[in-house]
Amino acid sequence: MPIKNRFAELLPEITAWRQDIHSHPELGFSETRTAALVADKLRAFGCDEVVSGIGQTGVVGVIRGKSDSRGHVIGLRGDMDALPIHEESGAAYASQNPGVMHACGHDGHTAMLLGAARYLVETRNFDGTVVLLFQPAEELGSGAKGMIDDGVMDRFGVQEVYGMHNMPGLPVGQFAIRPGALMAATDEFFIEVTGRGGHAAEPNEAIDPTVTASQSILALQTIVSRNADPIAQGVISVTSVDTSSHAYNVIPQSVTLRGTVRTHSAQMQNMIEARLGEVARGIAQGFGALAEVTYLRHVPITINAEEPTAFATGIAKAVSGGCAEAELIMGGEDFSYMLEARPGAFIFVGNGDSAALHHPQYNFEDEAIPAGCSWFAELVERRMPTAQA
Repeated sequence: MPIKNRFAELLPEITAWRQDIHSHPELGFSETRTAALVADKLRAFGCDEVVSGIGQTGVVGVIRGKSDSRGHVIGLRGDMDALPIHEESGAAYASQNPGVMHACGHDGHTAMLLGAARYLVETRNFDGTVVLLFQPAEELGSGAKGMIDDGVMDRFGVQEVYGMHNMPGLPVGQFAIRPGALMAATDEFFIEVTGRGGHAAEPNEAIDPTVTASQSILALQTIVSRNADPIAQGVISVTSVDTSSHAYNVIPQSVTLRGTVRTHSAQMQNMIEARLGEVARGIAQGFGALAEVTYLRHVPITINAEEPTAFATGIAKAVSGGCAEAELIMGGEDFSYMLEARPGAFIFVGNGDSAALHHPQYNFEDEAIPAGCSWFAELVERRMPTAQA
């Protein structure tokens, strides 16, 4: 089954929704306008149930098929939030909110799920229930967890869950997926190095935390290069260095390092967390300083379940004629929380030769909409076929 004709007909309308959302981007847990737009459209389509305020600003829509004899319930997720980036796309519908833009395509994800919702309400050519999960705050890494903590999976009886994200560089409307680990766990760390401040002209009278911190930055890289299995994936990046004094002639009392760790296995994650503390504290001790390490685990690994991934792959091939095997990605995705709660799969749809995600010139490619909508709709119809199918 190729792209459904109905989505070709609806493309101008869905595009208008997408561009309107793009013009009015909202940050995580502040998606009040977007959530209201979504809820209004779901009600106008004729969804059987629409509930707002799930996980603060999340919206849930329920669509029941021609029958519910099998009691099957599938969740489909679309994220709604934007990023704190000043837009430079030059689009006629560019952001009207200074310093905020849809630089990751969540406007497109929301519009595609709305388009699929309209079709599924019109046709109801399935036996079961679809639960539409319009999620806030993906960029904060806590929106999916917020909806789950608010009871969304149990309240609406979700048994399996599927999500989609656009991918620059993949041809428009093509798909990519892989079973097992797909996207990385995203952790954050802080290392506060405390020495003894003093005059920059008399370093012998001080314990310089800047030298200690500099040695730590270099040494942390050896954890991946020398402690990790070379076949495994791991990234340690120190992204911020801040001192307690910014005067040119003062040796500061303390320096704080901040960074991120990305991993694709619990074994690697545990090893890096342990070694990061050992290395930082050991180097500090060698210089006569102290190092206090704070390690925070944020978004878990995005793991696609085997059977749902195989099914999702077949739908992608039916819609676009093929489906590539996605590469492992060191970026994180909070849909991982939903995949921890229920089996399912996360797939990529091509955005073509666009700017990269989170770039100020990025824009979602509207020509990908029919493929994305068709994948959602076809998955529902084939996963929950009617008795006549």
